[in-house]
Amino acid sequence: MTARLKIPFDNSFAQLPDQFYTRQDPVPVTAPRLIKVNEDLATLMGIDPDSLKTEDGVQMLAGNNVPDGASPLAMVYAGHQFGGWSPRLGDGRAILLGETVGIDGVRRDIHLKGSGRTPYSRGGDGRAWLGPVLREYIISEAMAALDIPTTRALAAVETGNKVLREEGPLPGAIITRVAQSHIRVGTFQYHYSRGDKDALRTLANYVIDRHYPEAKQAHPPYRTLIEMVMDRQARLIAKWMQVGFIHGVMNTDNMSVAGETIDFGPCAFMDTYHPGTVFSSIDHAGRYAWAKQPGIAQWNLSQFAQSLLPILHEEAQIAVGIGQETIDEFQDIFSNYYFEGFGKKLGLITLQPGDPDFIGDTLKLLSDNEVDFTLFFRHLTGFARSNLGQDQGTQEQNYKQKLQKLFKDPEAFNNWLPQWQSRQNQEKAPPEERLETMRTSNPIFIPRNHQVEAMIQAAVAGDYGPFERLHSILSAPFNEQPDNARYEQPPKPEEIVHATFCGT
Repeated sequence: MTARLKIPFDNSFAQLPDQFYTRQDPVPVTAPRLIKVNEDLATLMGIDPDSLKTEDGVQMLAGNNVPDGASPLAMVYAGHQFGGWSPRLGDGRAILLGETVGIDGVRRDIHLKGSGRTPYSRGGDGRAWLGPVLREYIISEAMAALDIPTTRALAAVETGNKVLREEGPLPGAIITRVAQSHIRVGTFQYHYSRGDKDALRTLANYVIDRHYPEAKQAHPPYRTLIEMVMDRQARLIAKWMQVGFIHGVMNTDNMSVAGETIDFGPCAFMDTYHPGTVFSSIDHAGRYAWAKQPGIAQWNLSQFAQSLLPILHEEAQIAVGIGQETIDEFQDIFSNYYFEGFGKKLGLITLQPGDPDFIGDTLKLLSDNEVDFTLFFRHLTGFARSNLGQDQGTQEQNYKQKLQKLFKDPEAFNNWLPQWQSRQNQEKAPPEERLETMRTSNPIFIPRNHQVEAMIQAAVAGDYGPFERLHSILSAPFNEQPDNARYEQPPKPEEIVHATFCGT
């Protein structure tokens, strides 16, 4: 580990006018210690992963040293939080060091989260404790392995400092996260609320150049920008729901215009399926429940469209009409992604007119019978494989019994199964294609909340073994891993996590 630290920075956001950020270095910490470096991601970004493990590398990841070529800054934005308007938020505990263009040609931000106070901290200490850092590392990387667009974890370090939370003093940590950008709906809202039309145009043009260059050919380009952001968000939310993921805090300042999952707080994956499941202990009204995420996404996008009204058209009334007409398309776009994805989970390659109703009835059956979401689709995939003679080592009856045991009323499953088989028989795609579609749509392993919490508790006590093992398992979520079968299982009653907070 003697490689000299060298980050191939190629910064663009820092070249924008200063109303988009405040230039600031990270706040140093006392005794940083490396937890983990994401070697594959570092290599993809054109960074020598061994260099991040050196003393210089760890000091950079902790915010103690600013590397050559960096342009550290805290981004400013606003947002609706649980529906309430906050006119000035911003990076209150994070610093954007700069950007790299990877060996794959993709531009990515390097962002230190938990790196100290900024002008946007609003009374907070600007720090993060170890638990949320490890949660974000594990879940963001699990999302990437599930092929869901997401910010990612490049590295994590302990700081050697304690941070004070309601639970008392806790070990501090910093995560280095990576995104195609950290620009949010709230970034646009900030400049719209200030009546800064020039800033809106500058920001919109920057986002088009960076994320949606095809929009430059359109007239007007800003309507196309809304359409393209909306399409990515519709696809993203559908993908979340197809693995039972609940974000927990879908505020407008937590919605990336690049279409990536961002800001992992009180998020989790459902165990028992219920459309009203919530994973934020402060979301008393269930605003961000699993089934409400599409509606919230549309509402957030309407705020995005509103922020662009001053540059959509010179006449305000026409601009409003353009924005409303565009946002009204969201539900159809989302529904296409949603039903296509759930169809694949059931082995339905080409959707037929009655399939949305069948999918809806299937989900209601799971809810009525309090069925584990992931295990149902996992065992159904095994049943399909056995049923079609593709897995000689597993008997069809074995998987049928596993499925029946998931249901409070096994007879309800027995009544549903012939309907599914009848629909399968109408498929023209060969069995091999249907099976592969189910296999790659139905993960065996997800970061179950109780396992994540157990991992955090072990790490706080100084044992990173569970963290490493969970990370390894989740890096191959669709693969059979007999030695790790216990990680497939839902929590026992005493293991259920009843309180989930942002905690950062």
